[in-house]
Formats: sequence, structure tokens, C-alpha cells
Amino acid sequence: MAAIDDLKNLLSLDIRQLETLADILKNEKTCLSDSDTKALDTLTREKNAVLGDIRERAKQKIRTLVAMGFRPDSGDPSRFIRSAGLDELYALWQEADSKLRECHILNENNGRIINHLQKRLTRLTDIFRGASGQQKLYGAKGQQTTVSSRTVLASA
Repeated sequence: MAAIDDLKNLLSLDIRQLETLADILKNEKTCLSDSDTKALDTLTREKNAVLGDIRERAKQKIRTLVAMGFRPDSGDPSRFIRSAGLDELYALWQEADSKLRECHILNENNGRIINHLQKRLTRLTDIFRGASGQQKLYGAKGQQTTVSSRTVLASA
């Protein structure tokens, strides 16, 4: 039973820190929109610290599950917990998984914003350097492609 209590405590900590991580990611999005690099730097340090804690606990959870009889090659730990009839532990596991998925989505959205900002910065840099005199079009996947003499727009 000590292992089950350990897992419950680890999962409870995960849930609280994943909520903190979600808040950090929401603040990160705001800072990206406002181009607040000083605040972004602080948030990045906070985010890395929280992620480090979560990774450490992930290792602890796997070790605890293995001590309970879980085999990592047997699949998803949630199935093992559910099959053991540990309903309260299973509910905590599901809640932590849900919070993790929310953070993943928030992080992906921020990644898209960063990608957009990088593209915009590249275009501005090209303009300042006087480069990229060629026109650009958008391809089927939304990427910019340079129009060259080999690009055929139509043929007669």
C-alpha cells in the first residue's frame, strides 16, 4: 500500500505542477504577442524548472510501478493501474494525463507563434539586406516558395 500512496502523492504533485505549467504557457503566449523578451526569459527558466521536476517524478513513478509488478514493455501504465482495480489512483492518473495533454496543446500553439515570428523576422531581415528581390508565392502546404524562371504558372 505504501507504493500506491507514493504514486498518489507523485500524481498529485504532477497535477499541481501541470496546472502551473499551463499558466506559464498561457503567460508565454501573451509575452510572445507583446514581444516582451525579458518576461519570456523569466518564463523560460520557470518552465524548464517545472519540466525538470515533472521528468524526475516520471522516473519515480515508473520505478514505483515496476516495484508493484508493472512491466514497461507491457504497454500503457494506466491499463496496469486500471486492471489492478485501483480506481482512485486511476482517476488521478487520468487527471494528470489530461493536464499534460492540455500543456502539450498550449506548447504547440506557442511553437506555431514562434515559427510565425521567425518567418516574419527572416522576411524583414531580407528586406533590410536588400535581398530576396524575387517574388514569392505560397505553396500547397502554406510555405513560401520563390518564383523563378523555372516556375511555370501557365502554358499556352
